[in-house]
Amino acid sequence: MRGLTIGKLAEATGVHLETVRYYERIGLMPEPARTAGGYRSYGSEHARRLSFIRRGRELGFGIEDIKALLTLAEPGNGSCTDVRTLTMTHLDDVRAKISDLQKLERILAQTVDQCSGAETPICPVLDMLKDGSKSVNPRISKII
Repeated sequence: MRGLTIGKLAEATGVHLETVRYYERIGLMPEPARTAGGYRSYGSEHARRLSFIRRGRELGFGIEDIKALLTLAEPGNGSCTDVRTLTMTHLDDVRAKISDLQKLERILAQTVDQCSGAETPICPVLDMLKDGSKSVNPRISKII
C-alpha cells in the first residue's frame, strides 16, 4: 500500500480526514512524503499507525496515553509490564466512570419515579435540577 492520498487513508482506516491532519499537527502521525505536486503520500505504515490510534481512541485512551503506547509498541522501547501499568490506570478510570454513571442512573431513575407526570406545578425532576446539591454526588456533578 503505497502512495495513498489523505482521503484514501482516511477511508481505509475509518478516520475522518480532518482527524488525520490533526494527528499530524500534534505529532501523533508522522509527516508523510510529498508528491512532486506537493500532495501527501501515505504508505502502509501510516495506515497501520492510524488504525492503532483509532482503536486506542475507541477504547477511550487519551492522546497522551496513545503517544505512550505508540512509543512502547516500537521495538526495544517497552515491555508488557509498561503497557499493563498504563492500561490498568486507564481501566481504573473507566471503572470509576462506570460507577459514576450507575450512580447518576439511580438518581435519575429515582427522580423520574417520583414524577407523576400530571399537570401540576410540582415536579421532582425540575426540583432536583434546581437544587441538585441535595442528591448529586460531587464526582457525578463533574460528568454532567
